[in-house]
Amino acid sequence: MQVDQPHAGTALCLSGGGYRAMLFHAGALWRLNELGQLAGLKRVSSVSGGSITAGLLGLRWSGLGWQDEIASDLRAQVIDPLIELAGHTIDVPAVLAGVLLPRITVSSRIQAAYARRLFGDATLQDLPDSPRFVITATNLQTGSLWRFTKRSMRDWQVGGVANPTTPLALAVAASSAFPPVLSPTVLRVPATDWEPDWNMPGMEQFRRRVVLSDGGVYDNLGLQPVIENSEVILVSDGGGELKKQRRIPVDWPRAMVRVMFVLDREVRAQRSRALVDGYRRGEYGGAYWGIRTPIDRYDVAGTLPCQPDVTAAIARTPTRLKALPLVRRQQLVNWGYAVCDAAMRHRPAIGAEPPDGFPFPDQALDGSEAHHLVGR
Repeated sequence: MQVDQPHAGTALCLSGGGYRAMLFHAGALWRLNELGQLAGLKRVSSVSGGSITAGLLGLRWSGLGWQDEIASDLRAQVIDPLIELAGHTIDVPAVLAGVLLPRITVSSRIQAAYARRLFGDATLQDLPDSPRFVITATNLQTGSLWRFTKRSMRDWQVGGVANPTTPLALAVAASSAFPPVLSPTVLRVPATDWEPDWNMPGMEQFRRRVVLSDGGVYDNLGLQPVIENSEVILVSDGGGELKKQRRIPVDWPRAMVRVMFVLDREVRAQRSRALVDGYRRGEYGGAYWGIRTPIDRYDVAGTLPCQPDVTAAIARTPTRLKALPLVRRQQLVNWGYAVCDAAMRHRPAIGAEPPDGFPFPDQALDGSEAHHLVGR
């Protein structure tokens, strides 16, 4: 197995759930591309809704029209298809099919929707050799992080499959299978596909059916694949807010959803603290921006006008794969673009000029009455 060189290159982590995170990251990619930072990435690690964005970026990477480290076709190839996807509800139809139809799982319907609208019949072998894309899920059988890459798919306990031809839509569906409703995803792997030199005793029984859930169950910032082998770590966090809730449902499905949101918040907080501690200790450089980060936290001139009440409302977009109004879709892209710009220009090494304006000027985030009301 090929091993990454320690502390080399720049990594990008995309995390958070649903269409909210997917579009927030689309805006971040837009600005990173303008800054010339996209072309230099060595690794892209993704989890949950971030994997939708990362999966399409990886699939289209070689056809982005690279000129002088700028992808001239990023919008047409990546941004616009993601905006289009977010105009369609795919979670409720998948859940209904999984409940009502025999031998149909919720995850398989999500996978089918991803394939139909974004990925077609692409497999992990359609990802580029560089940068290395790592789509993460959680192996519920071993409790370990499962990694989908072009080179292999594996966790450290059961071993791996070299050069897998697993559908890209399946990998993204597994990564974004938020429990309990969209989870799990079952990956069936022929015994002959596994690498023969893995000698962890007793693991053969865990290789026939690999049962996967959302990568955020284990690592909801997507840090683990990059934390020990990257010189610079850029983190785009599309994780939503856990609102206080006085009345908690007593039926187990809704109560379990609440439990998962609480666990998600705590894991995210721990990972965020570890990330920031690493920045402070000089273990790696980089930048962090989140969908709930106030833009004035970054001491940099020329940030785009973003009113806190407007961006807070955008951050409260539900963690769903439910159709969003076009206004909200464009606002999410604008917000990802703006806060990524502030975080990146806060780094002295960037030295870039402020942007001219939002990608979608008609959906500015300045708090004007019209935009605020339309964006509700």
